[in-house]
Amino acid sequence: LRLLAQPGCARHTSPQQHGNMAAHWAGRRLSLLSLILTKRGQHVPLCCVYSPRWKSSGPSSLQDRQREIMARGLPKQKPIAGVGQVVVVASGKGGVGKSTTAVNLALGLMAIDPSKRVGLLDADIHGPSVPKLMNLKGNPELTETNRMIPLTNYGLPCMSMGFLVDEEAPIVWRGLMVMSALEKLLRQVEWGSLDYLVVDMPPGTGDVQLSISQNVPVAGAVIVSTPQDIALLDARRGAEMFKKVHVPVLGLVQNMSVFQCPNCQHQTHIFGSGGARQLADTLGVHFLGDIPLHLNIREMSDRGQPVVISSPDSPEAEAYRKLAAAVLLRIQEVTV
Repeated sequence: LRLLAQPGCARHTSPQQHGNMAAHWAGRRLSLLSLILTKRGQHVPLCCVYSPRWKSSGPSSLQDRQREIMARGLPKQKPIAGVGQVVVVASGKGGVGKSTTAVNLALGLMAIDPSKRVGLLDADIHGPSVPKLMNLKGNPELTETNRMIPLTNYGLPCMSMGFLVDEEAPIVWRGLMVMSALEKLLRQVEWGSLDYLVVDMPPGTGDVQLSISQNVPVAGAVIVSTPQDIALLDARRGAEMFKKVHVPVLGLVQNMSVFQCPNCQHQTHIFGSGGARQLADTLGVHFLGDIPLHLNIREMSDRGQPVVISSPDSPEAEAYRKLAAAVLLRIQEVTV
């Protein structure tokens, strides 16, 4: 018991009186006491603060308590209604071709097995790219239960924050608003029945990645990187993040791996050679394939005509279909 006397208050208490008061109030949670002491026949209030000293816990009991709190605080994963397997496409940094890869991966999954229903979710709240890449505009219609109906092109249903705001309007939102928007995109979309939902994640390792990983059962993550060292550093962080949240890393994709001159066919490794393959070996994850740096990929993406649809017989379209086949194989391996 620690007594904090205010100016003007009496302090005439003996050690024995302090001991009696401590014994009397021990074990009770009090923030403020008002003790009445007798001074010269008058009752003088003494303001006191109760500040108990707790016995420190040992390392083992403290760790047990931390584990108990963590286990109680983690959100329970809830599947997305009507969706089978969720595959997230992520990158440690922007500008490595993640969204282009996500779009062509989704279309590649449809191409190698037309019987499978595939959807595409753009989870990049601040920088949605799917509307441009898929040549989609407009606002989604609502069902009778106020669930959004995805916009569809090339047989691929898509949902993006870009459908809900003006194309040129900046999305200047803080964390809580971003999480609220993400929850609506995850839970208030009428996907129907999907075998696979490909999620185009924002770059980095932030709130969106953690929220999806902890709230949705994810079949696996595809990490996209270019061969250059600066991109590989961030790709490694992304892979390690998914491991920490217990999301299987399906593998690494090396985008913009090689440039082939359209005139002389000479190949140049503009961003380096084999970096993602070496990183995959270092991390002990699978290498899913190379995607070339090709003018056709860029031009068709800007037109909203992904190469898997616009140039199905091209080598670059074949590279995306091989990627889709490798992803399917890895999903089967990790979900057995």
